[in-house]
Amino acid sequence: MSSNRIAVIAGGLSLEREVSLQSGTRIAAALESVGHDVRVLDVDPQLGDHLSEFEPDLAYLALHGRMGEDGTIQGLLELLGIPFTGPDARASSLAWDKAVTKALWRRAGIPTPDWVSVSSEAIRDLGAARLLPRVIDTLQLPLVVKPSQGGGSMGVGYVNSADQLTDALIGSFRYHGVALVERRVDGTELAISIVDGEVLPAVEIDIASHGPDDHYDFSARYTPGATLLHAPARLPADVLDAAASAAVAAYEQADARHVTRVDLMVDHDGQPWLLELDTCPGMTETSLLPAAAEAKGMSFAELCETIVSAALEPVSTRK
Repeated sequence: MSSNRIAVIAGGLSLEREVSLQSGTRIAAALESVGHDVRVLDVDPQLGDHLSEFEPDLAYLALHGRMGEDGTIQGLLELLGIPFTGPDARASSLAWDKAVTKALWRRAGIPTPDWVSVSSEAIRDLGAARLLPRVIDTLQLPLVVKPSQGGGSMGVGYVNSADQLTDALIGSFRYHGVALVERRVDGTELAISIVDGEVLPAVEIDIASHGPDDHYDFSARYTPGATLLHAPARLPADVLDAAASAAVAAYEQADARHVTRVDLMVDHDGQPWLLELDTCPGMTETSLLPAAAEAKGMSFAELCETIVSAALEPVSTRK
């Protein structure tokens, strides 16, 4: 294995800054342990200067949220000619918007729950609030409301009765001006990670408290012990194969590369329903991608090194 100069870019300006710093610190330590020259860089006005000074062979993106997953940092790195981990700027910008992603999936025949998009401007300026009963009539309860752009399950609301929809939309609008209202699928929540084109074991998300109102929200994601992760997932092999096939279809449709995670629900009939595609998965102690890698028999350092090798491999030599 050759040693490379690697800039781990972490932190940033999003609401997930602290989680990103945790991911970045862990990634940097792992890469240093296998001999790389690593520098952790924050996203600030001096980032371009720091990258030019360090002259990295690769930028490892450990960013979450706005400016980290929306194609902004990817576009900067493309301009500078610095290879980086994860999908390129175009793929990242498309995947960042859940409504756009779901529309592309629907066009490609990839299963995703029915949805409608509702903007705060339509509610405020066009009288769309009077049409909200139609949303419920069209999709049927229960529903999930989430910001069309954003991560970490921030701004997600669950609607079990018609009178809860307005409050759920208000909560979502705090994070983004467009809310995605989606038919809620009951069943098993899975995350399927794809690293260098290889599908890792599906991770089943099991909220430890098992209460009726418990969901995989920000607290459940990052509080140790709040969520049990089963890897591989406790589902029949044919169901897991169907889920993996759907995840690969989404990965290929997005023209993703290096590392990506697909989040989905499997209903009680064994049908997978894709929810979103994460182009920069978390790498903290409680994150889903490291759990999948461990189930595959990969150490955390091996996982990071595999992603680095994939990102450094010339496009002409890839399969």
